[in-house]
Amino acid sequence: MHAAKQWLMALGVATLAGPSAGAVFQVTEPWMRPAAAAASTEAYMELTSSSGATLVGVRSPVAAGVALVTGHKRQAPPFALDLPPGTAVTLAPNRTRLVLQQVVRPLKLGEHVPMTLVLRHADGTTQEVEVDAEVRRRSPAADHHR
Repeated sequence: MHAAKQWLMALGVATLAGPSAGAVFQVTEPWMRPAAAAASTEAYMELTSSSGATLVGVRSPVAAGVALVTGHKRQAPPFALDLPPGTAVTLAPNRTRLVLQQVVRPLKLGEHVPMTLVLRHADGTTQEVEVDAEVRRRSPAADHHR
């Protein structure tokens, strides 16, 4: 698949309605590693909120649960990952990342896995953002630079 087309497929943008109208939330290059059934795997992406938000939960139909790992600390939902206004927050290997626990089936290279990110905004509203993460061995950016 052409690299530009692949990048566009990995980019998700959501706009808010209501009190936070005009705010934009962007997910760039969501991906995760392959996994065997009943195993865990990690998911990575870059998150940007124009007005700031807090990631308070993630769920996926292919996992029993999704935890946030920061350093050596694993947090089950509800957790709190601050997304400062206009600042890209990168979830990456060996850094802050998401862990899909006990996947219900094997996750194979090239397939796309749905996840729902749950955000809380400063005005108290919540937003759910659907993400389609590709199962890969390394990030799309790493493949682009090869």
